Amino acid sequence: MSIEILYEDNHLLMVEKPVNLPVQQDQSNDHDLLNILKEDIKYRYQKPGNVYLGLVHRLDRPVGGAMVFAKTSKAASRLSNTIRKNEIDKTYLAVVRGVPDQATGHFVDYLVKDKKQNKVSVTSSQSKQAKKAELGYELLASESGLSLVKIHLYTGRPHQIRVQFASRNMPLYGDQKYGAKQNKPGQQISLWSHRLRFFHPVRQEEISKKSFPPDTFPWSKWNDILYA
Repeated sequence: MSIEILYEDNHLLMVEKPVNLPVQQDQSNDHDLLNILKEDIKYRYQKPGNVYLGLVHRLDRPVGGAMVFAKTSKAASRLSNTIRKNEIDKTYLAVVRGVPDQATGHFVDYLVKDKKQNKVSVTSSQSKQAKKAELGYELLASESGLSLVKIHLYTGRPHQIRVQFASRNMPLYGDQKYGAKQNKPGQQISLWSHRLRFFHPVRQEEISKKSFPPDTFPWSKWNDILYA
């Protein structure tokens, strides 16, 4: 499988994750991104033995776009700390059903995860297991009951974007888990990791890389905006 490399040096590897590919091995035993990249590094650099590649953040299996991995344990530790402190700027693109009431907005919710069902729901801030989830969005365009939004993720909770929009009756296009009543089986979820911006864990210079969604429906409705 060919994986597009967005950036690489001795410490980091940034790639474009394909849709429907698990980030790491799961119960399906399908090929996973982490092991594909390890094999690629081993082949390209003729490395003997096991290749180290640190997984510091995740994307849901059906979601594609920019991801960063650490090629050294030092980079992994520092980058993980950056993520824990919310010092990495994560920007997503999504197509949602409906139109937000405001052109720009800020969502704050408290989420709880049912691990058995692998499903997240909005709960009270008083719930013992509740975790604060926060994002900002910008409405880029809307047409035929669908809206293209740019999302700035301030916390990294499981399924966060999907749940926060679905709880406001704006499920993501194609999301079978949180928008089953409005989406049809087989539709691909329209959520994309568009940009990662952060300071390099070793050199301390700013790294900013973008990834763009595929030229397929519904993204293709707004190619003039996405690629402007």
